Amino acid sequence: METVDILMGDPRKSIPKLSFPIIISNLAFTLYNFADGIWVAGLGAEALSAIGIFFPIFMIFLALSFGLSIGLSSAISRGIGGGKDVNNIANHGVIIGLIISLFLLTTHFKLEEILNLVGAREAVLALALNYGRIIVLASPLLVFNSVFVGILNGEGNTKMTMYANVAGSLVNILLDPVFIYILGLGISGAAFASVASMLISLLILICVFLTKRSFVRITLPEIRLDFRVIFDILRVGIPSSFSMLTMSVSMAILNSLIVKTDIYGVAVFTSAWRVLSFGFIPLFGIAAATTAVTGAAYGGKNVEKLKSALLYAVKLAFTVELGIAAAMILLSGKIAYLFTYSEKSEVIYEELVETLKIMPIFLPFAAFGFVSNSTFQGMGKGERVFVITFLRTVVLQLGLAFLFAFVLGLGFFGIVIGVTLGNVLASFVAFLWVIFTVRSLAHSKF
Repeated sequence: METVDILMGDPRKSIPKLSFPIIISNLAFTLYNFADGIWVAGLGAEALSAIGIFFPIFMIFLALSFGLSIGLSSAISRGIGGGKDVNNIANHGVIIGLIISLFLLTTHFKLEEILNLVGAREAVLALALNYGRIIVLASPLLVFNSVFVGILNGEGNTKMTMYANVAGSLVNILLDPVFIYILGLGISGAAFASVASMLISLLILICVFLTKRSFVRITLPEIRLDFRVIFDILRVGIPSSFSMLTMSVSMAILNSLIVKTDIYGVAVFTSAWRVLSFGFIPLFGIAAATTAVTGAAYGGKNVEKLKSALLYAVKLAFTVELGIAAAMILLSGKIAYLFTYSEKSEVIYEELVETLKIMPIFLPFAAFGFVSNSTFQGMGKGERVFVITFLRTVVLQLGLAFLFAFVLGLGFFGIVIGVTLGNVLASFVAFLWVIFTVRSLAHSKF
């Protein structure tokens, strides 16, 4: 009940308490990805290419799992706020997770054909198959990690998800060199380390439920199948999955535009985006906490609390991101040096410094977009999140990048300006839409 009390309490206290563990989880995951890339790089360019070739397939796995997690978190928090049977909602989440797991496992039989379609050939294809087959067979671990994280985040139990995620990330970081080099498993070792990471996280999450350290219980024998519950989860989950896929496709198109403007443009933009990804970590944490808090308020038909949570989360996220953006801009030269210290990479130093003085500008404004999207997810209006994501990544981001780079002739920095401005404009559109929606709730019966 302690976590539920936090969830149902004052948003000015609940949002920081719930978001901090998620921020730590995301930071651990980011560091694990960074370390994973470093260890695999030691195997050579072909190994890195194999991981890159498999990445679009893994993105689909992540998108489906992430979408289900967000959908469950929203449904659980609204269920707690509205006094519904949240155990039954959790049971439905497990069933949906099982169906998604079976679907992902079927890709094992067509993996070689799929990798051929995305361009894998000869040695790279063989390495991608070695890596991919292991990850595909372990995909249910990824799915059920997401299911249990969604349930626990939805009830405000973010500390437990933090313990599981941090433990899994540390296991991966420690086992990567052991499996890859000491045991001589190569790229397969990287896959086994990832599997071990997912398994450790899942076992910790299962123990949380078995030891009854959660408010929600999973009681599958007592499940009462209700398609309205399934629809409620998927109404948020499916748009969230498509939003993630849309961002991936948009980034691929953006890279193709960058290539036409500057031979080193992709290296500069990718390096800058890696820096910006650290700025996203607090945003994801605050957004996830906002989904749970606004969901509980919406479920309890408490419009004032919902509005209070929205405005406080925006203020908190804006303040944090303003500090991060200022630090990135002021330290742009030193940060750029981390990516350009070798003779082969120093050629991009000046461009990277200039890019790091422009792109961080959108981080404080992104607070409005992230929090608005999470509020829509909390209210169960997932389709609006997809509309905003499509507007941001495809219409504004790509549209303005093309306009500034090619129509106005600004080249690579036209793309940088377009991406920055597109994110700012989309964030304000999202915020105006969610404010209008919240105000309309006061005059409606929901």
